[in-house]
Amino acid sequence: MTKQEKQTIKEKIKDDIKLLKAQIIDLETKVKPISPDCGLGRLTRLEAMGEQHVNNKVLDEARIRLTRLSNALQRIDKPMFGLCIECEESIGIGRMSVRPESVRCVECANNL
Repeated sequence: MTKQEKQTIKEKIKDDIKLLKAQIIDLETKVKPISPDCGLGRLTRLEAMGEQHVNNKVLDEARIRLTRLSNALQRIDKPMFGLCIECEESIGIGRMSVRPESVRCVECANNL
């Protein structure tokens, strides 16, 4: 991986971290408990609880990805960055451009 490619990925990681932090703040407001005395009808309350459950799942996944991106940002200047932890082959630049937190190549990730 060239220095220019690493720099491009580094900028993508920083942008993704910024977006995820904003998304997490938004999701945290959406997952607050729904009080039982809320003036919603029965079905509307169930729908709100279902939506809250989905938002909780999205929030958990966003937090995990934020941690992985932060770790990738710390590793980016190390020689092993961009190499698969399974086969030690280079992870394709296309994959790293989309998922810069990747630690496995496509083939090894599919074998999990």
